[in-house]
Amino acid sequence: MIREDLRNIAIIAHVDHGKTTLVDEMLKQGGVFRENQAVAERVMDSNDIERERGITILAKNTSVMYNGTKINIIDTPGHADFGGEVERVLEMVDGVLLLVDAAEGPMPQTRFVLSKALEMGHKIIVVVNKIDRPDARLDEIGDEVLELLLDLDANEEQLESPLLFCSGRSGTASISQYEAGTDLKPLFDTIINYIEPPKGEENEPLQMLISSIDYNEYVGRIGIGRIVRGSIKVNQQVTVCDYTGSKKNYNSKIVSLLQIQGLQRVPVDEAKAGDIVWISGIEGITIGDTICAVDAPEPLPFVKISEPTVEMTFAVNDSPFAGKEGKFVTSRQLRERLFKELLKDVSLRVEETENTDAFRVAGRGEMHLSILIENMRREGYELSVSTPRVLLKEDEDGRKLEPIERLVVDVPEDSVGSVMEKMGSRKGELVSMHPQGSRMRIEFLVPARGLFGYKSEFLTDTKGEGIMSHVFEEYQPYKGDIDRRSMGSLVSFETGEAVTYGLFNAQERGQLFIPAGTPVYEGMVVGMSPKSDDLVVNVCKRKHLTNTRASGSDDALRLVPHRILSLEDCLEFLADDELLEVTPESLRIRKRILSNSQRAKVRAKG
Repeated sequence: MIREDLRNIAIIAHVDHGKTTLVDEMLKQGGVFRENQAVAERVMDSNDIERERGITILAKNTSVMYNGTKINIIDTPGHADFGGEVERVLEMVDGVLLLVDAAEGPMPQTRFVLSKALEMGHKIIVVVNKIDRPDARLDEIGDEVLELLLDLDANEEQLESPLLFCSGRSGTASISQYEAGTDLKPLFDTIINYIEPPKGEENEPLQMLISSIDYNEYVGRIGIGRIVRGSIKVNQQVTVCDYTGSKKNYNSKIVSLLQIQGLQRVPVDEAKAGDIVWISGIEGITIGDTICAVDAPEPLPFVKISEPTVEMTFAVNDSPFAGKEGKFVTSRQLRERLFKELLKDVSLRVEETENTDAFRVAGRGEMHLSILIENMRREGYELSVSTPRVLLKEDEDGRKLEPIERLVVDVPEDSVGSVMEKMGSRKGELVSMHPQGSRMRIEFLVPARGLFGYKSEFLTDTKGEGIMSHVFEEYQPYKGDIDRRSMGSLVSFETGEAVTYGLFNAQERGQLFIPAGTPVYEGMVVGMSPKSDDLVVNVCKRKHLTNTRASGSDDALRLVPHRILSLEDCLEFLADDELLEVTPESLRIRKRILSNSQRAKVRAKG
């Protein structure tokens, strides 16, 4: 059976190439919104962190109707750290729209997501987006995409993929780069004509692969997936198998069945092969499970998700300020929250340690783990986290292997020297270098640990004009030691409240992270020293009263504005002997050993 009334597609691209904006316009022109309806920009980026950072973190489904055909669209993340989301949802579709920025061209994440789509044999529609950019390179982009397809061993049909020119913001598409379109009709027509409709035997026993999990307080876990064959009805008895073939749940019942229409999930009584549906009522359902007919338990193979490359230790907060700001502070609550995250994030790994208060959490990259930390602190959790560490492997000969990232930087020509110098010290290997107008595009293969803490340095070196992006390449032999950071910490001498007089004396030693009036404790990091050694400073020190003291003399002391650190900045700054204390209200960097005298003894021994 061929479903001519349905198409399932995913939109894949590098970060910031305009996927979510294009989906906005597809929804508007697909009649999802009323003419006069007020619609937020990037309507698919629905959670707070996505809106604040302007990035997509979770893959999301929507659909539009075009000439009687329903087009299911999945908007995917662009960051390499959320690649697990992309890999899963590609199982649900028959083709992909590959978006490429008209100025930047194919970038590292473009290569990563395209290679996954090609491996699955999906049809590709290449969409050159942002053609209205003043620095667009329309003549060259098509050739660059073709080179990338050849590089990734695309088959003949994939090399002949249709090429469209779009402006997601204006909502226009055209087949020719020399003619500006008026609407997205050419894009919709290409999807209908080129992407194959879903196929599946409607009268065969049910098979449905769960590719994503949602959670609702009222109905529990919700499985999201595509029906591969057969049909599914509300109250139908089913069997759940995992991808190894073992049965998990016998005779579970489908309590609710939903399909997406526009941005709404709409209840339906029945769905057929090819449909993407939401089901609830099955306890313990997880990603990779197959929902089968009771009399034909046949599991489907599940795509192998790439392994994590970075790990951190999440532990109970044991600082002097512990428990003052958080709602959930115990190891039991921390454990429950981390294992709950595993239910919907297939790229994450959580392991218990010998210490009952600490857990090893491994993910795809620093950003992957920092988004988890940010979500937890917003939910009221209080915890401490260690520096990120790369996950090493051993090959058959016993050699130590480490993850290598493909880094692409786009920088002004006068910044090339400083970037090259920094990459040399971080064991980066130059792959290619070519000019693009007044800028230079340079590609490196660099150890993942060499990129920890580099982003803020990179922005300083390029005066804020540089663009960098990286994606996991492969494991290679260990490249030797890399200095994690060249600066030291300014550490608080005592517990109390930071005052202007103490901060004024401390700021001569380096850059401060805190303003006057901030509560501090012994061993807390209050600033950054330009020298590599840590310095102990007394930010609570008050000026001694004298007979000649004028009132208000403290107010005359001028403090240099302190540096406000984001969560990512804190993780980049952390040294191996430091922890980050995360609470719903504060981020505090602290030494593992809080006592200054004890740290001095340890240093003397070491």
